[in-house]
Amino acid sequence: MNELQINNWALWFLLIPILVGAIGHFFVYRILLALTKRTKTVTDNLFIKHCYRPIQWIVVLLIIRLILPVKLPEDYHPILKQTLSLFFITLVSFLLVKVTYVLDEYVIGRFDIDEKDNLRARKVRTQLNVLKRIVIIVVCTLALGMMLMTFEKVRQLGTTILASAGIIGIVVGMAAQRTIGTFIAGLQIAFTQPIRIDDVVIVENEWGRIEEITLTYVVVKIWDLRRLVVPITYFIEKPFQNWTRVTADLLGTVYIYVDYTVPVEQVRAELHKILKNSELWDGKVCVLQTTNTSDHTLELRALMSAQDASTAWSLRCHVREKLVEFIQKNYPDSLPKLRASFQQLPDK
Repeated sequence: MNELQINNWALWFLLIPILVGAIGHFFVYRILLALTKRTKTVTDNLFIKHCYRPIQWIVVLLIIRLILPVKLPEDYHPILKQTLSLFFITLVSFLLVKVTYVLDEYVIGRFDIDEKDNLRARKVRTQLNVLKRIVIIVVCTLALGMMLMTFEKVRQLGTTILASAGIIGIVVGMAAQRTIGTFIAGLQIAFTQPIRIDDVVIVENEWGRIEEITLTYVVVKIWDLRRLVVPITYFIEKPFQNWTRVTADLLGTVYIYVDYTVPVEQVRAELHKILKNSELWDGKVCVLQTTNTSDHTLELRALMSAQDASTAWSLRCHVREKLVEFIQKNYPDSLPKLRASFQQLPDK
């Protein structure tokens, strides 16, 4: 058998497992889909959706690796072993990354942040969001290192580098000090959780919700649909307001400035009536107090509670309008006014 025939035969030999794997995928994949539809859990559906393809090609590579010493000439063994090792490391890494996507979709299905009481969901989603990125980075880094170590020259170079690891570690540590600090800050955010996904925060005097948390930055969705991108170290080093740190409910305030002649008790009764007829009020807090006085006006503070920040804002606007309308209609003389007295001078 000449060399050309051997090459053709070897090529066909490598294509056979790939062809068998493609045909097997068509039938086995359909059977597994039919079986998973009969189960009540969604985990098997997610696993097949994300992990079946890399597992399929891992099996094909294992079959090629098992029959490789028997069927091919000796000259082909080193090259094919090297190639199969690289593909195998790539596929295993791809499988591990896909497993993180299975876990991510499973958690998203179980913990819905669109619900009203979503504190636990936001906590779990925040941790998973950061840990998922960490796992992907670690897996890709290890896979790249393992692939490079399969080459003999690179392995020798790695031994030399390890011999001077102390010096390199110091240099890299100094150069990557800020990067390492950012990475550690991301871990702190994930576990201590001063912020979570969908938290309502005040950052740089802007009101918004936490939309995305990465290892290096946080995206805050501002109320007018702008996006504020903040370094993740900001939430470790600087003060900020988190309106949903423990619970989502919030107290809203409305200030009304009126004349001294206003009947405060009637205004207080009207506030209770307004809140009682509003679907925005959660029924917990309803207070009207005189909090300050000036030369010309009284300062009335209406305090009310709502289930979240957005509802509290709408409730404040509603109460402010209704109280002003009530005073205008029933006690127009109690609106702020400037008093002045005139004294007639005697005729000379």
